[in-house]
Amino acid sequence: MKYKLIFPALIIVAVFISSWQIPTNPNLGIFDGNGDIGNVGLEGSAEFNPSDNTYTVSGGGTNMWFNTDEFHFVWKKMSGDVSLSAIIEMVGEGVDPHRKACLMVRQSLEPDAPYVDVAVHGDGLTSMQYRDSKGGITKEVKSNIVGPKKVKLRKVGDHFSISTALEDEEELSIAAGSLRLEFTEPFFIGLGVCSHNNEVIETIKFKDVEIEKIMKNTDSPMKVESSLEILDISSLNRNVVFHTIDHIEAPNWTSDGKTLIYNSQGLLYKIPVEGGTPKMIPTDFANKINNDHGISPDGTQMVISDQTETGQSMIYSIPIEGGVPKKITPLAPSYWHGWSPDGKTLAYCAERNGNYDIYTIPFEGGKETRLTNAEGLDDGPDYSPDGKYIYFNSTRTGTMQIWRMKPDGSDQEQITTDKYNDWFAHPSPDGKWLVYVTFNTDVPAGDHPPNKDVMLRLMDLETKEVTVLAKLFGGQGTINVPSWSPDSQQIAFVSYTLL
Repeated sequence: MKYKLIFPALIIVAVFISSWQIPTNPNLGIFDGNGDIGNVGLEGSAEFNPSDNTYTVSGGGTNMWFNTDEFHFVWKKMSGDVSLSAIIEMVGEGVDPHRKACLMVRQSLEPDAPYVDVAVHGDGLTSMQYRDSKGGITKEVKSNIVGPKKVKLRKVGDHFSISTALEDEEELSIAAGSLRLEFTEPFFIGLGVCSHNNEVIETIKFKDVEIEKIMKNTDSPMKVESSLEILDISSLNRNVVFHTIDHIEAPNWTSDGKTLIYNSQGLLYKIPVEGGTPKMIPTDFANKINNDHGISPDGTQMVISDQTETGQSMIYSIPIEGGVPKKITPLAPSYWHGWSPDGKTLAYCAERNGNYDIYTIPFEGGKETRLTNAEGLDDGPDYSPDGKYIYFNSTRTGTMQIWRMKPDGSDQEQITTDKYNDWFAHPSPDGKWLVYVTFNTDVPAGDHPPNKDVMLRLMDLETKEVTVLAKLFGGQGTINVPSWSPDSQQIAFVSYTLL
């Protein structure tokens, strides 16, 4: 009987040790332990040199991707708000260009655990990788910075951000978009190395490694930075096109698929989808443009919502390359949101006699037509690509939900029915999907403020199945206007990072 009791216990221990190894080096500086995670073919190691505060970490493993990881991890168990920073030095040329040096927060030492990291690859690719559930698929927010020498991973509450510097002495700056992921305390924070080849060991040096507890200063002014991003709806991976300390909002995607247009501080800017330096679009007298702007179906015109003339927003047209605005709406305030597929009609939200409703007006100007008259707020109208429906959001049932109606305002029907507050629904160009931004229940139904935890969600219009595309820090300015790629595979949006 003794052997029958002991033998299963030995099996359990063996399985546990196959996921990670008990620390073998007691001299690990600020860290508690180290070991291989996952089914690593060659044993890794870690060595700390206190004279120059350098950790030399060697690791194998096939990858840190999909639903399981293989790498060597040097870790410390912690709780609360914290950051980890280091200077990274790749040793040798490396066998695989995708070998990884990582700064990581990880829920457990199991190979399929949730985690967030900043991963610098051998070829310079830098991204914030994450797994948001145990056994889930790894996703990434790809930075527009290549080959940084110094990196930092920062956790404040459920929010994660990464910072980079191209030189050792350069000041760190934010290098990717906003990411929100919940961890149970305590968690593991530390350094990881993956060779991306299970028959090879790669070595990476981490210099000037520092863990800092972040203390919140409620007296300091709020500082928010902006990231213009593109999200692929099939992989859910995100790519940062442009990051700035300025406040930017509401990207449109041009019909040729080459350019994004956004507003910032009352003006319009354009930038290639691959990134680069933004260029201002000339708009003559209009210098108080808000985040309700868009591009005509034929790609030759734009509409803007601007309040320069009267202090209240009115809708104007300009050529796509910029020019002198031509007024369309005679009354204010009016906020553009949708363009009919034939290019002849605009849909917009307007306040008349104290009530916000959906209106349409000919693009060439004329008399406006009121489509909704329910109590409360109706906002965010956008046409389906076949022109049969106008999607909009309304508070008429208590929370902000997505609705749709025919272009003449008839047959109004509710599309979403959950407890959250859903805003700004945009149908994809192929008519298969509906993307919208979702605020939590702590936000009043009639409000869409900035600097809030939000979700980007995707509805399959055939099955009505809803998928969470991303959880991020955003809100007003994230996705107010149509921002689908012409092929219906990607979405442009803005996330924000609170410092």
